[in-house]
Amino acid sequence: MHTWKRLILFPAKARSRFSLFAKINLLIVVLFIPILIMYTYSNSVTYDVVSNELQISNTKQLTFLSSQIDSRINQMMDFSLILSRDPNVRAFNGLNMWDDRYDQMQTRYVIQEKMTLQSGVTDIWPTRYAVYSQQNQDVIANYNRSSGYDEDYLKKNMSGQWTYGDQGTATQEGLQSFYWFFTDSLAQPGTLTGSNLVIEASFSYENIQNMLDTYKAGGQGDPFFYHKGDAPILNRSADEQLSQELIRYLDTHSSEDTTQDVVELGGKKYLVSSVKSTYLDWHLVDVIPLYQILQPISLSRNLFYACMILLLVVGISASILLYRNVQYPIKKLIKGLRRVEQGDYSVRLHSNKQNEFSFLFRRFNDMSHQIQDLIENVFHEKIRAREATLKQLQAQINPHFLYNCLGYIINMAQMKDEQAVVSMAHNLSAYYRYTTRMERETSSLQEEIKLLINYLDIQKLRNGRIEYHIDIPENMLQQSVPRLMLQPMVENSVIHGVAKSYSSGEIRITGESEDGIGKIYIDDDGPGLSPEQYEALNMKMQEPLQEEMGCGLWNTNQRIMHLFGTQSYLRFGPSPLGGFRTEIVWEISKEDTEPERGNRN
Repeated sequence: MHTWKRLILFPAKARSRFSLFAKINLLIVVLFIPILIMYTYSNSVTYDVVSNELQISNTKQLTFLSSQIDSRINQMMDFSLILSRDPNVRAFNGLNMWDDRYDQMQTRYVIQEKMTLQSGVTDIWPTRYAVYSQQNQDVIANYNRSSGYDEDYLKKNMSGQWTYGDQGTATQEGLQSFYWFFTDSLAQPGTLTGSNLVIEASFSYENIQNMLDTYKAGGQGDPFFYHKGDAPILNRSADEQLSQELIRYLDTHSSEDTTQDVVELGGKKYLVSSVKSTYLDWHLVDVIPLYQILQPISLSRNLFYACMILLLVVGISASILLYRNVQYPIKKLIKGLRRVEQGDYSVRLHSNKQNEFSFLFRRFNDMSHQIQDLIENVFHEKIRAREATLKQLQAQINPHFLYNCLGYIINMAQMKDEQAVVSMAHNLSAYYRYTTRMERETSSLQEEIKLLINYLDIQKLRNGRIEYHIDIPENMLQQSVPRLMLQPMVENSVIHGVAKSYSSGEIRITGESEDGIGKIYIDDDGPGLSPEQYEALNMKMQEPLQEEMGCGLWNTNQRIMHLFGTQSYLRFGPSPLGGFRTEIVWEISKEDTEPERGNRN
């Protein structure tokens, strides 16, 4: 009979476990499907966004580079116009101005110096200028010329447009210069009347190369300067084979002002962007290898799919092992912990297997047996330690200024000033009557204010310059605060603020409470501290007590945190009075806020 029961129950348990495993595995598959869909969509969007942003960014950068080139060319043209109107240049082309040889040399020197200064403004864009006087058949230039004045050369190049050529002097590899001629003659453009003043402005192809090199250093492209029918200007580290293939492609396609195409060369895709220069009629072309930039996205996509498949297999296998060896014992342990959390320390766990969980169960049983004793012992020990700490901190604060007060009484008695002796003794007795009452750790804020009045009256007797003002709202006076919480702060203002300056003497004590937070500000008009000193002092309040640090402020900060929690603190900073400010912040307990609510009702 028992055998039949086992045969019947075993398949049922197996079916139950198999059903749970199937549910877990199905859940894993269901979780993977939206991940795959979202990643595929995200990858597609990322691919398109990166491609579009790359095209937009490349066009903007290329347009910016073209505008830089046009801006420099425009500066050259503006300078040519200004130079043509210069008095010395006018004199150079004038009549009967060369009788004095010294004046001739001085005028030539001034013109050359101006052109040289303009040419050397930037190293990346050196320029060349020449001034032709048709009247005097002479020329002045800021560079070494192989020939002098040439009338035919001027007539051939007076087109009014920027021209690309060798200017009569061949350069290496057939690369030449851009030049432009300007004259302010009222005659038909391109003609010379015989007395014209002509300004020639030119720059080498190397200027374009410098700009291309700078652009390439900050990006991933391979830029060059292109004009159909002329040799292109490549950057100095250009891929010449790729550039030649692209030039053949550009020669067969019409070039608009701004174009952007994806070109496939050698089985690889390139982004070809083109921007036309306003003055030169050339195109600034940039080539970006799309396959290199977008390939990591495709590679990461394929790697993600492979990892997802691997994770699916591992997840299904792990779900089986976790359920058998981890999930069930953890459920049992959680159930026991919940019973302990509810205060049932008699709970015990048992395991038939000898594994890590059986060890945990035994340790759990020991823990539940001892936890009540540990909680009670630690709780009472913490209370005793806090009480001892508060007593020690309070005892350190009490006798700070006793000896000075006794000395004052002696001096006044010797001077027969009975009123001062009586006033000092009265305030001193009230002060120490309060500070020597150690049976309570806290007192009301009103009692603390009375102590401050006694203390400040004592200090005012000793220093007639002291004037104090106390403004604490009525709803704060009954709040419980640590005994002697305010006195060390006021003492600090007296000793380190008022006493260190012959012009200061005001102490102001104000308070406010809002949203369960109480604040008291103690201000003086003493010398104060620098921002670095305030920051250092605030940092020391959070550190252990050091030998060179006064214990009064540190002790008060510790007492506030012990009584009200770590959200309560002291803070130091500049005062509106011009001196030192101490800000005391503490959390108001519910017992202190309930009377306030009752009064409002």
